[in-house]
Amino acid sequence: MITQAQARVQPACWQQELARGIRDPRELLRLLEVEARTLPERLLTEAPFPMKVPHAYAARMRRGDPMDPLLRQVLPIAAERREVPGYVADPVGDLAAEAVPGVLHKYEGRALLIATGACAIHCRYCFRQQFPYAGSHAARGRWTAALGYLRGDASIREVILSGGDPLTLGDAKLAELVQALEDIPHLTRLRIHTRLPVVLPARVDDRLLGWLGRTRLQKVVVVHANHANEIDAQVIAAARRLQAAGVTLLNQAVLLAGVNDDADALCDLSEALFAAGVLPYYLHLLDPVAGASHFDVPRSRALQIVSGLRASLPGYLVPRLVRELAGSPSKVPVELLPGADVHIGLRS
Repeated sequence: MITQAQARVQPACWQQELARGIRDPRELLRLLEVEARTLPERLLTEAPFPMKVPHAYAARMRRGDPMDPLLRQVLPIAAERREVPGYVADPVGDLAAEAVPGVLHKYEGRALLIATGACAIHCRYCFRQQFPYAGSHAARGRWTAALGYLRGDASIREVILSGGDPLTLGDAKLAELVQALEDIPHLTRLRIHTRLPVVLPARVDDRLLGWLGRTRLQKVVVVHANHANEIDAQVIAAARRLQAAGVTLLNQAVLLAGVNDDADALCDLSEALFAAGVLPYYLHLLDPVAGASHFDVPRSRALQIVSGLRASLPGYLVPRLVRELAGSPSKVPVELLPGADVHIGLRS
């Protein structure tokens, strides 16, 4: 782990902590006392998808360990430059599902609003790392079109705020947006997909809890943790504050080679999440985005891992193993997928 002295300087607010995130891979390795030559592949110091890591997250990485599961999620390496058939820029068909700028409407009863293109952390397996955010997010100037679309479809009961990460926006902007959503009578639920309570738990402050606690909409926050080492005391405190504000907390994880691709690691994750009041929800097979093929876990191995989870955990702690397929009306349980499909990274 990074020493307390290295992580001791605390900014005045979460925005400052967000702004001072680590962006140079060499700086991160220096903090962790990891030599680049010990990495499994060559370090990319100028990757097309730039590195971004909050200090609060880096502080949970093991010092001196080039294979630390948290480090592996964020460190750009040469494997990202491999061109692998089936690994593409838009692996889940987001662009085809865009109803108006910033609104993706894939599934019955719910629609996703891309509130921003910004994130607190750049995960190397991110399926939207090549998404054209400049023209396809519902920033304040485009909320009119997005809200008009939502208002015009009475079948939509739930709005999902996504991105990027919606909680990188300021609370005034978010409160304004949520108030506008509340004014649409057929909307009943607000779901927020965010990594910030995990990677930057200081984001869960009084201002956030204030507007979130006041909304008439049922509140669901889906966080994203892939490994038990991501859950520390600050994350647990943030989760409990969200619960106290009436939020239902779920987790979605991605099955990643070298990070969490064994039953023991995922059992530890489920236990840590539940102890923090977060229910395991989805375990995704890797979305085949260009540059992420080195994280792929074969379908047969994934099914074996989940079988191990079922043997070790009560059913409510076993996340659903799914894959998102472009054009599908829902997430697809992996056991229903074909047994071998190298084109989309599903290997038996």
